[in-house]
Amino acid sequence: MYRVSPHFRHFARALVGGAAAATLWVNIDPESYYDVLEYRLWAPTLPDWIGRPDPVLTLQFIVSEGLMALMIAFIAKELWEALVLERGALAGATRRVVPLGAVVGGVIGAVLVWLLALPADPDVMALGRAAGWPLPIGSDVVLCYVFGVWVFGKAHPALHLLLLISIAFDILGLIGLGLAFPTEGLHPAWLSLTALALIAVWIFAARLARPEATELQHRRAGSLWPYLLAGFLSWTGVLLAGLPGALGLLPLVPLVPHAERSFGLFAEAEEFLHDPLNRLAQLLVRPLPVVLFLFGLTRGGIDLSALGPMTGRVLAALWLGKPLGLAIGAFVAVVLWRGKLPAGLQIHDILLIALLSGSGFTVPLLALDSGLPGGLIAEQARAGVALSLLFGPLALGLSRLVPRARRRADNENSP
Repeated sequence: MYRVSPHFRHFARALVGGAAAATLWVNIDPESYYDVLEYRLWAPTLPDWIGRPDPVLTLQFIVSEGLMALMIAFIAKELWEALVLERGALAGATRRVVPLGAVVGGVIGAVLVWLLALPADPDVMALGRAAGWPLPIGSDVVLCYVFGVWVFGKAHPALHLLLLISIAFDILGLIGLGLAFPTEGLHPAWLSLTALALIAVWIFAARLARPEATELQHRRAGSLWPYLLAGFLSWTGVLLAGLPGALGLLPLVPLVPHAERSFGLFAEAEEFLHDPLNRLAQLLVRPLPVVLFLFGLTRGGIDLSALGPMTGRVLAALWLGKPLGLAIGAFVAVVLWRGKLPAGLQIHDILLIALLSGSGFTVPLLALDSGLPGGLIAEQARAGVALSLLFGPLALGLSRLVPRARRRADNENSP
């Protein structure tokens, strides 16, 4: 089993540290906390032809719409490599069936319970059933990894599957958020800027990485500047189109030349690879802890007095709909689509993965402010997202009970 990069543990500490600091701050002095979040760092005036309202750059906006694009690109790179590389975790149709069934089932279960579990609260009912429906789709790759290590250990193949499913949930949650609740409306014409940037970087850089290319062409394809420039233009087009800025670098990932084989998700061995995609990822591992700390600080402050009807709705979707849908989807994939569980996995491992998927944080918090109005309802939902992390310790406790039950059954059946 490959070794996951130690940087991932730093990500988790930074995210939790930022959220803990924000929670203390918002409960001790909420006025100063929100003053800092909403402080206008810059309010540029855009030309009329852009067709968008003038932005107000606050710390929260910069982190959520800008810096978090780096994190989403970082995890999307791993999913892309799992799909296309030799020995990738999802290389080949048979390897994709169970993860695909689990993800589809989890999305359907989370959204279905969200739509059905409408609290009998006038303020919540006034929003309608569909308000905020992408919120429970998202997961948290970093914290799911930490919980997965607790439950399965560092060398268990279930940890690999958990990471894949969590990445897919995060990307689908953001895409659903952007399509259903665009900021200031959708302006798809701006996606042409993204498309032009991708076409240009393919023509002048990425396609030159083919094996038969000359040494000069390989050097041009290996330079990182074309991809950095294309990434900035892609992010700009996505943001101006009204989609979440966190998705801005996602279209670029498939175009960047990558290694010939996979060493596993977030594998430590990738630090020694020199293809452009892995070099870009290596550039991100140092600033990402700062990004995640700032995200926890700006989005993770939990008002402990804000429990309410929306809290229960969030927990119902994350704790009931999503795990149940994931488990059913995985079983359907095995029984009807004749998918095979990854080597070393058993049915109870899928159930534990389903429980861990009920823990959400980063992407649900990103979806919260766009999918729901601010104020008390948003704070109730934020409290529900934070409480969903209790499913990690619960899964740990259940994982300890399974071996005991198995040993007891073996002893009873032994002569």
